[in-house]
Amino acid sequence: MNGILCINKPQGFTSFDVVAKLRGILKTRKIGHAGTLDPMATGVLPVFVGNATKACDIMPDSAKAYRASFRLGEQTDTQDSSGTVLKKCEVTCSAGDIEKLIPEFTGDIMQIPPMYSAVSVNGKRLYELARQGIEVERQPRKINVSSLVLEEYSAETGEGVLYIECSKGTYIRTVIHDIGIRLGCGGVMTALVRTQSNGFTLSDCLTLEEVQSLADEGAAEGNLLPVESVFESYPDIHLDADCTKLYRNGVKLFTRKIGLRNSDENVRYRVFSDEGKFMGLAFVKDDCLRVFKNFAL
Repeated sequence: MNGILCINKPQGFTSFDVVAKLRGILKTRKIGHAGTLDPMATGVLPVFVGNATKACDIMPDSAKAYRASFRLGEQTDTQDSSGTVLKKCEVTCSAGDIEKLIPEFTGDIMQIPPMYSAVSVNGKRLYELARQGIEVERQPRKINVSSLVLEEYSAETGEGVLYIECSKGTYIRTVIHDIGIRLGCGGVMTALVRTQSNGFTLSDCLTLEEVQSLADEGAAEGNLLPVESVFESYPDIHLDADCTKLYRNGVKLFTRKIGLRNSDENVRYRVFSDEGKFMGLAFVKDDCLRVFKNFAL
C-alpha cells in the first residue's frame, strides 16, 4: 500500500493522533504526515503511506492557506483561546484599523515562534519548557505571507475571520497575536481551518470515518493518490528496460544515453520505468542523471 491520503483533520486530534488512527485502520506502520496541525485546528492534512513517506519533506509546493477566527482584547500564554488568559483589554478597533496593518504583516516578515510550539532550542522543544513555566529567548524566523485578507469583523464583539496564504513554518496564532499587540489590545485565535496544503484542498480530503468505511469495504488502497501527483510540476524522463534496471540500483546514467539534452542542474526530474511506472526523482550533475529519491524500493 503506497500513496497519499488527504485527511480532513478533526478538532481535538493532534497530527500524530491521525497517523496513529490510520495505522490501525490501514493495518500498516509506515505512515507519515506533512505539515503539523495543532489540536484546535481542522482541515487539510496530507498523509503518506508506504514508500510515499519518502516524499513528506521534499514536496515542491509547501504553501498553506487558512481561515482563522480571532478575538481581540485578550492575550493568552498559548496565543489562542485554549490557553490561560494573561491580560484583557477594552476593544475599540474598527475593521479599518485592522486593514491598515495588513501591509505590515504581508510579504517576507520576521516572526518569533510562540513558546507553545515544537521549535527546538538547545535540544528542548519549546512547548516542553512552556509547560514547566520556563520562557526562553527565541530567534525570529523569516516567513512569507502572500495573502492576508480580513473576511469578517464585528466591532461590537471584537471577533472576526482572517484568510491567510503563507509559507511553511508560519504560526497563524502568532500572526493574530502580533496584530493584536500592534492594535494595543491583544488578540487570540479562536478557531483554525487549513483550506490548502502542498497543493491539496479540502475537496481532496476524506474524514477518518470515511477512510474506516473504505477499509471495511476493502477499498481504501484504491483511494490513495499516487505519490507522483505532488511532483507534476517536474519534467518527466522515461527510461528503457536497461536504464530502468540501472536506476533502480542507484547507478548514475549518462544524459546522452537517455537522450536528455540541454539539461539544467537545478531541475529535478520525475523518472518512469520502461513500463511507465513512477520510480523516483533525479537530478543532473556532470552530464549524468543521478538518483535524488528512489520510490521503487
